[in-house]
Amino acid sequence: MTHYFTPGRRSLAKGVLAGAATLLIGTDRAAAAASAAPAAAPLLRLPAPDGPYRVGATTRHLVDGSRNDPWQPKIGVRELMVTVLRPAAPGHGFPRAPQLTPGAAALFAGIAQRIHPQLPGSGVDWAATLTHARTGAPSLPGRRPVLLYSPGGGDARTTGSSLAVDLASHGWTVLTVDHPGDASQVEFPDQRPGRKRVRPTALYGPPDAAAFRTMIDTRVADLRFVLDAFGVDRVGVYGHSAGGTAVAQALHEDRRIAAAVNLEGYLDRMDGELLPVAEQGTDRPLLLAGTDGFRDARLDRSWGALLAHGGPVVRRQLDEAQHWVFTDYGSLVPQLQRAGLMTAAGRAAMVGRGDPRIAVPAVRDLVRSFFAAHLPR
Repeated sequence: MTHYFTPGRRSLAKGVLAGAATLLIGTDRAAAAASAAPAAAPLLRLPAPDGPYRVGATTRHLVDGSRNDPWQPKIGVRELMVTVLRPAAPGHGFPRAPQLTPGAAALFAGIAQRIHPQLPGSGVDWAATLTHARTGAPSLPGRRPVLLYSPGGGDARTTGSSLAVDLASHGWTVLTVDHPGDASQVEFPDQRPGRKRVRPTALYGPPDAAAFRTMIDTRVADLRFVLDAFGVDRVGVYGHSAGGTAVAQALHEDRRIAAAVNLEGYLDRMDGELLPVAEQGTDRPLLLAGTDGFRDARLDRSWGALLAHGGPVVRRQLDEAQHWVFTDYGSLVPQLQRAGLMTAAGRAAMVGRGDPRIAVPAVRDLVRSFFAAHLPR
């Protein structure tokens, strides 16, 4: 079942309009701050969440001794970094968590254009952007449903901060997971034999078929290990691009996953072989969310194969949008263009030409309403 959704034209729900109003306020403030800052170093701001809860953030370093790292075998184990976002109790004195730590930001500044060629090669202080989660803020008591996030290939978990914090502000516990080796950069608590403290990606540019297979298989295993480590037996998962591919396949492999959102990830291998989830179908809710700007024959074929099985699978499309609108770039890239650091063509190639005051709340509403129906708070 396919639905087409054009932000700002004909299908805006009340929740999206309310989110747009909130984002308008944040964008006006961001524009004022940017105009006061030096033109060469704009202060990039993430939109505020619109849920009723404050959000606290903690970071976990997980080590899976049963696996080796496929990208750097000298490490000897598989390590993950996870950010835990929870509804937080009221309080003061807890600083806002940065989107990127100084070490991660310094590395990313040097490789940003190799990850996303449209991004500026200089003139951005990537360490200055803050999330709306508070470091060390105590969690509200009580058990809450858990969501896991897997970022796109080449991206770190931090590129999904805005959506994750918004979900946590509405009552979910959200775990954002880095996949070291194909993530742009991952900072660990310390250095160890086989890797530096800030580990760069092993992949630049599109992966070949063998690397893509390794990426997806490793990500599925990573997500299942996180479920083991946190002792969670019923969760929702969502992911972007390669992360969307991985969460859809993880849904197929692990019954602990109750529902999944695939944000524009293919459901086949690069050689055309369908993933088992597309070949066999699923009996649990799965949302396939895409954009008009990224849609192609491969996506239609692999998604169509899954949809042909029927079941609780739905396809939605955001128009006037492009692939990275599902990430923090949906709000950051337009700011970079306004600052003269990106071209209109570069913006369109990454997030589309749509207004972020409409597109960002639309993405939030799409994901939030799906999990509200299938994994309610």
